[in-house]
Amino acid sequence: MRTSLSRRTMPSPRDLLDGMLGRVTMYRLVTLVLAALVVVMVAFTAAGTFTTPFTVAAELLTVAVLLVASYASSRLFGLIWRVRPHTESSIITALLLFFIFWPSTAFASLVWLAGAAVLANLSKYLLAWRGRHLFNPTASGTFLVVVVQKLVGSEAIAPTWWVASEKLLPFVAVGAFLVLWRTRRLDLGLLFIVLAGGLTIWGLAAGFGAGYGDALQTTANSYAVVFIAGFMLSEPLTQPPRRWQQLLVAAVVSVLISYPTWISVFDTAPVSVGGIGVTQELALLVGNLVAFGFARRRGLSFELEGICRLTPETHELTFRALTPMIFRPGQYVELTVPHPGVDSRGTRRTFSISSPPSGGGRVTITLRVPEKPSTFKRALLALEPGDLIHGSGVGGDFLWPSDTSSPLLLVAGGIGITPFLSQLRHESARDAVLVYGVSSPEEMPFDAELARAAVVLVGPARPDILPHGWTFVKAPFLSAELIADVVPDLASRRAYISGPPAMVNAVRAGLAKRCDGIRTDYFTGY
Repeated sequence: MRTSLSRRTMPSPRDLLDGMLGRVTMYRLVTLVLAALVVVMVAFTAAGTFTTPFTVAAELLTVAVLLVASYASSRLFGLIWRVRPHTESSIITALLLFFIFWPSTAFASLVWLAGAAVLANLSKYLLAWRGRHLFNPTASGTFLVVVVQKLVGSEAIAPTWWVASEKLLPFVAVGAFLVLWRTRRLDLGLLFIVLAGGLTIWGLAAGFGAGYGDALQTTANSYAVVFIAGFMLSEPLTQPPRRWQQLLVAAVVSVLISYPTWISVFDTAPVSVGGIGVTQELALLVGNLVAFGFARRRGLSFELEGICRLTPETHELTFRALTPMIFRPGQYVELTVPHPGVDSRGTRRTFSISSPPSGGGRVTITLRVPEKPSTFKRALLALEPGDLIHGSGVGGDFLWPSDTSSPLLLVAGGIGITPFLSQLRHESARDAVLVYGVSSPEEMPFDAELARAAVVLVGPARPDILPHGWTFVKAPFLSAELIADVVPDLASRRAYISGPPAMVNAVRAGLAKRCDGIRTDYFTGY
């Protein structure tokens, strides 16, 4: 969707934030934020403003050892298992481990820290089910290195989650906010912070006798609740597919993470097995098991059947699913396309599925390719029929209500039409009005297929041929006021809005006041 249709005259702060974060993938954003936190920590230490036994040399040496060990082991295990590892994932693992274990210059400690990074990457392959890892790699490496040390009688390193500190908290909070905003999981992060933080405060106050003010301060500065919310719970490959499932996992982890404090309220000592109690990393692993109960239990493989150019900028790719694939109309699939010269957008991307579930094993995705596409899109369009690509899973909550009598309003901006295609192809008899914003008459894919639908086309110029029954409105962009003018019965309809963040943000607030419920699907990065 071009700027004229997806943005208002004066972009809102939400538009600006979405635009800034949309320039990089979630993996790249996490890498940049964690790297920035490392820089902040080193600067604090160099300035002598951070009260710890750390030295700049220990911090730099530790992060270097972790990066080398994580990257090298990731490449090695990729060769052994004959898969191409995700380099950025190994870097993120190393940076996360840096904030969990004390930095050190001691040789034994550095060896064990390297071991934690190796175990974290190994867990992706050994602790996996049909090509999909079960556990958060960082939590796995942290837990396993503790277990191995106990087996050999070593106490060289221990997870302290030292990132929880008064000095770092503002920076961690900003970073966590950016990651959760980018992944549309602010609700998940807030639920975890409120529940885990609240239980911890209650335990410190009611169980250990601290005042509630002191308990709040201790929880904020000594427990890594915000860090875990932003950088651990948001790990995508161990998330269940539906939002309510993700929230349930967050609740389970919050209860377990705060367990050592709130159990004291009942005058009972925390349970431990073999000297290992309910630690933060163990709580995350238990949450991963709960998520696995909901998630797809194997990876996806697709064989390209063909690519069709629908408009100058829009392409439709048809794949044959080589592994059984179950999805609901409106959901998305994450695809991985390794390729040389990867730019900041990375090798993974999520796409709304445009085909219906009853596609006979065929799955289609539709994407807009701008004048200067990402390396991912170039690699995707360079595929030949018969080429294989892999997916990590299906998810999303952009689903129509189960009550088929509920009237709907569908608002699509540009390529945001794709989830509606899957839904309309699956349930064409629904009472649904589609308001479809396009950047030009040439960028109007699927007009023939949607010819029998109730469509209000919004754009800067009228197409030469307008399908019978369609209404055309000349306008530079979509707005809630325009939609209210052309769809008079909004109060009886549930609104579904799909497209670039600026467009979704522009119409969401106005429609929320006029419609019987609202759901959104943000197409970040288009």
